[in-house]
Amino acid sequence: MAAKMPNESGGFPTLRVTGPVRRLVLVLGDQLDPQAAALRALDPARDAVAMFEVAEESKHVPSHKQRTALFLAAMRHFALDRHRDGYRVHYVTLDDPDNTQSLGRELERAVRLLRPEAVVCTHPGEWRVKALIEAAAQRAGVALQVRPDGHFLTDLADFDRWMAGRRQPVMEHFYRWQRRRLEVLLTADGGPVGGAWNYDAENRGALRRAPRVPPPYTPRPDALTRAVLALVERRFAEHPGSLAGFRWPVTRAQARRALDDFIRHRLPLFGRYQDAMWSGAPFLYHSLLSPALNLKLLSLRECVAAALAAYEAGAAPLNSVEGFVRQIIGWREFIRGIYWHAGPAYGERNELDQHGRLPEFYWTGDTEMVCLRECIGQVLAYGYGHHIQRLMVTGNFALLAGVHPRRISDWYLAMYVDAVDWVTLPNTLGMVMHADGGMVGTKPYAASGRYIQRMSNYCATCRFDPARRTGPDACPFTTLYWDFLLGYAPWFRGNRRMAMILKNARTIPAAEQRAIREQADRLRAAFGVSAGSA
Repeated sequence: MAAKMPNESGGFPTLRVTGPVRRLVLVLGDQLDPQAAALRALDPARDAVAMFEVAEESKHVPSHKQRTALFLAAMRHFALDRHRDGYRVHYVTLDDPDNTQSLGRELERAVRLLRPEAVVCTHPGEWRVKALIEAAAQRAGVALQVRPDGHFLTDLADFDRWMAGRRQPVMEHFYRWQRRRLEVLLTADGGPVGGAWNYDAENRGALRRAPRVPPPYTPRPDALTRAVLALVERRFAEHPGSLAGFRWPVTRAQARRALDDFIRHRLPLFGRYQDAMWSGAPFLYHSLLSPALNLKLLSLRECVAAALAAYEAGAAPLNSVEGFVRQIIGWREFIRGIYWHAGPAYGERNELDQHGRLPEFYWTGDTEMVCLRECIGQVLAYGYGHHIQRLMVTGNFALLAGVHPRRISDWYLAMYVDAVDWVTLPNTLGMVMHADGGMVGTKPYAASGRYIQRMSNYCATCRFDPARRTGPDACPFTTLYWDFLLGYAPWFRGNRRMAMILKNARTIPAAEQRAIREQADRLRAAFGVSAGSA
């Protein structure tokens, strides 16, 4: 593939600034918003934009090739657009011979070269990166101004005030607060349009035959993007994933077209089938907009406005529009608030005391379990999986098998093109692994193979039987699920949402309970989960 690509410059010019500048505005790879507060106050004549490509950001977790390529291609397009707009841009490419390959060291080097009075940046999306920037500015002896990220709808201070006095945050409560505060899908008297706050009951449809879904918009990579793909293939050859299926928007114009395509062709059935899975159909009716949103190529407000306009025009039903809006103004904002409210120690939480290794098949897709082979296979091919594939297949298996929460969290951060720590960590450590003691989810999202059978066609071609708990044909999900319930019953004794299923577990005869525990132990050993601690 690399041999057919152009050289690694792709027509990207050398962008350098010389001489002292008043302010150096640092733009990170997930901050590609030309309306960001840090850029709005920029004086093109006296200030400069600084952007750095550094290998450190692809290697602190072994980043999927498409994830690295997406960030780099989008960064280069953004830098060129700002240059064409008349801004002074200081851009260090990955293949610059003087590149230290470290974000902190590149910032220090730029400060020494350009001698700014201050470094200005938008609030980073990761505790680690925030600490790197603060330490670099301190070492360089330059003032650092961190400005709020206006991309989000909820200021972090407002989220802290919402959290005040709550024993346990509940996303549904936050979502209703957001609907009222932002005046979204409300009637004249302040109630929910349609009479209900959410339509989950209508949004759990399973496909009964192969779907005929219009293929999502796929932008054709231009010369600059193709050059980035060649660079990534050469520099990160050992990293997971394939570049052959790269299909992600890397400019605002492409992202906007992707939004329009979703609203027109897939939003109408998105709600009904948002939890469905089907072999060979990785995208179904999903928006595929999270990469563009997380890089800030799209704004939350325009996504919500487009969905509401479709509803008002009668082009999409309320259950689909409400489901999409809830993901944007509810879950996404809630997760970000939890990440920053909980603090940097959140990432070390392990309330269920799980210490297993991540099975090797998470990096290869080589497993007899069809559901995992399908879901991991499409991650390797596209760096993508929708929320149920992440939560109830790849995540559910890690929870039931006892994988250390940080190992699976780092896998999600490495393998998905939309992965940024503020969204990946709470979703994985909190929702998937229940490792935060119930801060994100009020109960663990554990399920047997019967759930996967109900929501997909994966089990139809799998040699394992999701109805069996023990024996050679028993589905590993089902064995591990009942083992999880039996083993963690004391942990969840006071959880009312778990009461019924724990009662069912207790009715299993003692001999079968022992057989389940023994088979679960053999499975963990066979998958390499129990081979040492994290």
